[in-house]
Amino acid sequence: MSVFILIILAAGFFALLKGADIFVDGSAALARSFHVPSLIIGLTIVALGTSAPELAVSISAALQGSNEIALSNVVGSNIFNLLCVLGVCALIYPLPVNKGILKRDFLLSIAVTVFVLLAAGGETLLNGRLFSSGMEEPAGMVSRMAGGILIVLFIAYIAYLIYDARKNPGGEEKGETIPIWKSLLLILFGLICVIGGGQAVVYSAKEIARAFGMTETLIGLTVVAIGTSLPELATSAVASKKGQTELAVGNVIGSNIFNMMFILGTSSFLNPVAVNVASVYDMLILTFVSLLTLVFAFTAKKIGRIEGAVMIAVYAAAMAFAVMR
Repeated sequence: MSVFILIILAAGFFALLKGADIFVDGSAALARSFHVPSLIIGLTIVALGTSAPELAVSISAALQGSNEIALSNVVGSNIFNLLCVLGVCALIYPLPVNKGILKRDFLLSIAVTVFVLLAAGGETLLNGRLFSSGMEEPAGMVSRMAGGILIVLFIAYIAYLIYDARKNPGGEEKGETIPIWKSLLLILFGLICVIGGGQAVVYSAKEIARAFGMTETLIGLTVVAIGTSLPELATSAVASKKGQTELAVGNVIGSNIFNMMFILGTSSFLNPVAVNVASVYDMLILTFVSLLTLVFAFTAKKIGRIEGAVMIAVYAAAMAFAVMR
């Protein structure tokens, strides 16, 4: 593995993170210009902006035929968001969880995860081949039909958020208002950086996988997933430090929904995503992690510092399992 590949990987991550930051700023400013409610900004624009790296990486991987990275990046990012991002935020400041987010957004996130698990690995689970097959053996596929269903559900979810926001209007997002042309320029430049960075990360990740004899599934689950989840970590950690805990939780759950429904849906619709046994294990882990986080959130209606420490420890254990297998 040459130093040049590492430079491309670092440059790709920098472009992803900086592009996502610029994209969020431009999108939020555009929303303020059109007086969009803060709820819509938090659950759509912020979630879209912080998930833009995952979008670029997974779609680039799907178009290049690296389906394992497309799937494991989404699953790995969602595991990281729930355990590390919420865990770190809870250590900084205990996270009270809004009842509406628990009953609507969190449950939707879990339901979609179970849907993808059954659509991709249901046959393997029913036949009992999960424990008797090698990790790289095929286990199923996220088909174009499943991808289309995810996209339609995501559009319906966004439509419901808009309907709910109009029915129960809140305050507008505060901040500096800039000219619309400047907002559009920021959005365009941010997207260019994100797309270019996504291409660079996919290319360098594949080269690293070959050099170390590691599977693309493991690279996507660890290096790529953590790197593309840094915007969620930075946004939520800063929000927690400022006491804006609802924004921290909403950003994570909104990003996870966007990752699973729109990013994986679009990736599999463009190119059906083949699923191996290792990915089925990862989706089972994500389902368990989602239920664990839900239990922590329901107890005392908050995620405390002890729960945050447990979540980080669980993430370390999950990554150790991924490396050892």
